[in-house]
Amino acid sequence: MSNVILAESAGFCYGVKRAVELAQKTAGECDHCWMLGDLIHNTHVVEDLASRGIRKTEDPAALKAGDTVVIRSHGELKSVLDSLAEQSVNCVNATCPNVMRIQKLVAEAEQEGRQAVIIGEPHHPEVVGVASWCRNALIFDGPDAVQMWLDEDPKNREIPVTVVSQTTCIRKLFETSWKILKKECTNVKIFDTICLATHKRQTEAAEIAGKVDVMVVVGDRKSANTKHLTEICMKRCPHVLQIESADELSPDVFTECSVAGLTGGASTPAGIIKEVYATMSEEIKVAEGMESFEELLNQSFKTLNTGEKVTGTVLAINPTEVLVDVGAKQYAYIKMSELTDDPTAKPEDIVKVGDEIETYIVRVNDVEGYAELSKKRLDAVKVWENIETAVEEKTVLEGTVTEENKGGIVVSVKGVRVFVPASQSGMPRGADLSEMKGQKVQLRITEVNRARRRVVGSIRSVADEARKAAQEAVWGSIEVGKHYTGTVKSMTSYGVFVDIGGVDGMVHISELSWSRIKTPAEVCKVGDTLDVYVISFDAEKRKISLGCKDHATNPWEMFLNQYSVGDVASVRIVKLMTFGAFAEVVPGVDGLIHISQIADRRIEKPEDVLSEGQVVEAKITAVDEEKKKISLSIRALLAPAAEEVVEDAE
Repeated sequence: MSNVILAESAGFCYGVKRAVELAQKTAGECDHCWMLGDLIHNTHVVEDLASRGIRKTEDPAALKAGDTVVIRSHGELKSVLDSLAEQSVNCVNATCPNVMRIQKLVAEAEQEGRQAVIIGEPHHPEVVGVASWCRNALIFDGPDAVQMWLDEDPKNREIPVTVVSQTTCIRKLFETSWKILKKECTNVKIFDTICLATHKRQTEAAEIAGKVDVMVVVGDRKSANTKHLTEICMKRCPHVLQIESADELSPDVFTECSVAGLTGGASTPAGIIKEVYATMSEEIKVAEGMESFEELLNQSFKTLNTGEKVTGTVLAINPTEVLVDVGAKQYAYIKMSELTDDPTAKPEDIVKVGDEIETYIVRVNDVEGYAELSKKRLDAVKVWENIETAVEEKTVLEGTVTEENKGGIVVSVKGVRVFVPASQSGMPRGADLSEMKGQKVQLRITEVNRARRRVVGSIRSVADEARKAAQEAVWGSIEVGKHYTGTVKSMTSYGVFVDIGGVDGMVHISELSWSRIKTPAEVCKVGDTLDVYVISFDAEKRKISLGCKDHATNPWEMFLNQYSVGDVASVRIVKLMTFGAFAEVVPGVDGLIHISQIADRRIEKPEDVLSEGQVVEAKITAVDEEKKKISLSIRALLAPAAEEVVEDAE
């Protein structure tokens, strides 16, 4: 034989490795430490843990308050976990995160009123444990069992179904099963819960088995994934050997064998695989210069160094951490505290299984075989880089005002605190800056000191620039008669100033209303929106005269349509002068009652007879349409009555 093909994915998966490391760490910290059943399906590992002081029991009732128990990687019955909590037993949950996800899925299925269906080995501890997280899960070992259930009762096809699989299920078996359910049932949700590492290991084993004369699968005979590997290899290779250790190898196995393959189950320690590989090398006389198992194993992994950036794929999510495949021999994870600063956020809201994620390596522990990652720190580094770039390029950024600070406000820009002095806040001098809290603002970074973590910004510069651009746009297109929708910015006794888009125009009091008003406050206030039009403008002096009267309702036209000379009208006295009184004939049109026309006798002043606001009858004696003037007379209505009195007296 001239070659041995070693599967790159042979040995511990990240879930098993995590469970073993948790158990070893717990053994070093606790005196009364237990494992409930076999931590993983590997006798060598279980015996090693026992030598470290982790005793094994199958009976949860044997544990006492204060004891510490490590929950196996396959998971445990929900009722057992609840019982341990009631007994005040400390639980170190080494359940594989992928298994915990399946437990959550079947629990959610029950809450939604759906039938949970598990494709896997009915008596496997992982499957039994998962089934306990809902009341009536159905377990099928393949498509035949699925079809049998559907044929038992036609109504089964109408039941809403949620389908999951054992993490080590053979993919073809799972896919064949769910396709039947999807085809025949009316409401099916399918979750592919086969472990990515398992799928990769099975695919790789099948490829190698198709190329070799002898295929060796190393793993405990109680291990389901090892058994499935063997079954898969037997379909591609005529001679497959499943062993637990190198002691079971015999030279006779490799007689007339030119190429052999080697893989290992997810619960098989690297040490055992190394030993098997070495034995195979001796027995079949591996060609000189062939790389050692250690070299082959390490070549498939990248080296991780603290402080570097690394991109990986999210493998699993649990409430406290996110497991990431970064293509290294260490398993990598992100603590929730290193995922986000938001204490209310859930990890599944931030990342999804299968997502590619860029992170920062916080710590690498080669001895225990893990790497701590941080998304939050890398995000912070990126933000600082963006902040520094924003200064150079004068980029406008967006942030939220979080607090009022001494001398200004603080704006959060992607998690970085930016101080904005009061003079750069865009608010008037002396204004209450606390009113800005919670507002989204645009600003430009003016100063950055990364070492001191000091960032200074300006809202005013962005606002001024926007205002200047708006002003240029207005002046570039302004013309007499053009209409604008503006906002009242300030008021005076003679009119109001209206912002028509960065430029203020003046609306004189006489242009605010057709009716006579004493102050602008009678018809508007600061902040009101007005429809205005340009009466005139001076581009050099930057002055604009605006009007807001509606000429469609011109009072003078209304007067001419309603009254003629000789008509009598009810008028309201609006102003008293020394020479007479002005009276409103219709809103916006006044007429003059000369002092000589107020009474049928001589009077010293108009207020001797009239008062402002008084309504009297008056005759229209003259109309000057060109000058828009009206003459009124009260005396003209009194004279006939005076003559009648004289005649009666005679």
